[in-house]
Amino acid sequence: MKIVFGLFLIVLACFRCYSFSQEQISIPLNEWSSQRVVSRALGKIIGDSGIPVEYIEISVEDQWGALKRGKIHFQIEVWEPSMKQPFDNLVAKNEIIEMGTHEATVIEDWWYPNYVKKYCPTLPKWTALNQCIALFKKKPTDSKGVYYGGPWGYGDADIIRALNINFEINRLANGMELWKQLELAREKEQPIVLLNWSPNWTDKFAQGTFIQFPEYEEQCEINPDWGLNKEYIKDCGNQKHGWLKKAASHALKQNYHCVFQFIEQVNLTKEMIVDASSLVVVDKLNGPCNVFCVTAKFK
Repeated sequence: MKIVFGLFLIVLACFRCYSFSQEQISIPLNEWSSQRVVSRALGKIIGDSGIPVEYIEISVEDQWGALKRGKIHFQIEVWEPSMKQPFDNLVAKNEIIEMGTHEATVIEDWWYPNYVKKYCPTLPKWTALNQCIALFKKKPTDSKGVYYGGPWGYGDADIIRALNINFEINRLANGMELWKQLELAREKEQPIVLLNWSPNWTDKFAQGTFIQFPEYEEQCEINPDWGLNKEYIKDCGNQKHGWLKKAASHALKQNYHCVFQFIEQVNLTKEMIVDASSLVVVDKLNGPCNVFCVTAKFK
């Protein structure tokens, strides 16, 4: 699918509708590979049209205030399981702009490589975590298993409490640190359970399975009476088949309407996101190469 080429034709209009604003387009770079690769590829296209671009390293948590204030101009990957609440709140207050939904749907949840099942046959059911807890301890003398999480807000601690899972969270700084832990485990075929998401590079290159928690319903997050635990919320997994949206600051629409229209037309598929993340994690293409390689793969 020649998606990037088609988008490039759209952005050519920016040569004729260049904004009077001399400010740079500020694009956030977050803690996972596909967002960084796609953001840099889009920045390359925008920059080639003559509009200055800067990239800002920023956490998901901090990006919302930056979008609201116009310090960053758009976010190309807003994942429902981890970002729905702040995104919906700001859109409802008209403090940021919803720019549409990508074709790709997403899941973010606990995950294990498929070889682990032969050591713990009751997987992927969530009750297997406690049944096979010895497999997931760092040391045999530890009292808890270890779940490797990221810096994003999934309510993992709430799930552990509500479902009485005898695990602790080892929270890592970004996606690459998660994949380092996964690679170490895979080299020795050691059991591991960690945060993962789809679409991602693992869809093609590290086959695994998401833990089957009680099915998500909205009441799970707000009503303690809903599920297995009548005292606590979040006794369920994260939402499956979640949306993937785009967000923009009002400053982007006001100052760079042609870029705003360009981003509106971007539509990421599952395959694009898998390829984008694979460029970094599997192909080990870092830095400026990402911009050119991802464009080539998307054509």
